[in-house]
Amino acid sequence: MLASEQRLIQNSYYTASANAQPHYPRLEVDAVVDVCVVGAGLAGLSAAIELADRGYSVLVLEAEKVGWGASGRNGGQIIAGLACEQSVIEKALGFEASRQTWDVTLAALDLVRERIKRFDINCDLVDGFLGVAVGERKGAALREWYEDMSKRYHYDADTEWIEPNAIQKWINSPRFHSGYHDRRSGHLHPLNYTLGLARGAVSIGVRICEHSPVRTMSSGEPAILRTDNGSVKARFVVLAGNMYLPEVAPELAPALARRIMPVGTYIIGSEQIDPALVATLIPSNSAVCDSNFVLDYFRFSADHRMLFGGRVSYSTMTPANLKEDMQKRMQLVFPQLANTKVEYSWGGFVDITMSRAPDFGRVASNVFYLQGFSGHGVALTGMAGKLVAEAIGGQAERFDLMSRIPHHDFPGGKLLRTPALVLGMLWYRIRDALG
Repeated sequence: MLASEQRLIQNSYYTASANAQPHYPRLEVDAVVDVCVVGAGLAGLSAAIELADRGYSVLVLEAEKVGWGASGRNGGQIIAGLACEQSVIEKALGFEASRQTWDVTLAALDLVRERIKRFDINCDLVDGFLGVAVGERKGAALREWYEDMSKRYHYDADTEWIEPNAIQKWINSPRFHSGYHDRRSGHLHPLNYTLGLARGAVSIGVRICEHSPVRTMSSGEPAILRTDNGSVKARFVVLAGNMYLPEVAPELAPALARRIMPVGTYIIGSEQIDPALVATLIPSNSAVCDSNFVLDYFRFSADHRMLFGGRVSYSTMTPANLKEDMQKRMQLVFPQLANTKVEYSWGGFVDITMSRAPDFGRVASNVFYLQGFSGHGVALTGMAGKLVAEAIGGQAERFDLMSRIPHHDFPGGKLLRTPALVLGMLWYRIRDALG
């Protein structure tokens, strides 16, 4: 899968508009540290920063480059909540624990802004998110969800409901019935944010080694991790490689691989659009996501390009005519962009769980893992890193809260689980199409 992804990153808008990226060395020594973090994406870098702040010596091992995976290729939306509904957490853990997990996701939004300010990261942060519904039936369902979240989770403190007669003032599209605006959520340039976190981590003493995939790990005390050209002895390990861990280092935690599924997700970037037109399409310049199960999400970049995501692949095969199909979806939402050219198209894989809730835990007393953000991780990954650092430092209450969320293996084993998921997603697509 790593090899097949190379062509998915060749025409990324984020790569083309990235800030200067330092080159970090390979691991070519035998190192001894307090904590070894596997994966230099948002979760791993966040953990490294928090641990360094607590006085630990930290080494981050990255199989490719900083931000190479989903952290540098996602939709760039920082949104409250989890990829699953809060009802999933309520059913598993009860209301009080569900409310606490919701509060964790709100704190994650604040943490993004704190780190941008602390490390002076230039990543085009914009406040505002629009959740919108396609059609009257979906609008009624979204309104019911919004009222429940407002009443029991106090979500209306930073949000407002948008009636059907007002939706055009927020998003000039014939596709949407109603929705809500969230002032606390927003969007950013995810690769530049990730690169900025890496520079910030290094500035406080974290060591980063790129092109240093972990080949084996023994989880004793200390744990020993080996790469092609070096090794690390560490008191603690944080596995933050998400869906890439089973491929890069299948022996690290084989049981974890059965609980996540790689899902391809794709984005296009248009040519630059007249700023006056941009201002009429989404006047608040918010990020937007619809409420379909197989959803569309989009926003404008700082240089006035439409960044539009929506197609997914549950078979790990990139859809044919991807760029053209995505352009048609963009024009369905905004007919005003019918003659707008697409200059970028890229994609990658995220790791989803059966419930779409994140999967945090331990595989040994000194080995922690973070995975299963299910496409909703730009903000939550940062908080995940903070929670695991708290746990290593002896304050595990919030990490243990998240680790209590139950998870199950995907059915069908390695050979049958992908076809089963493809069939399941076909049903959801039909349901979305029926309104």
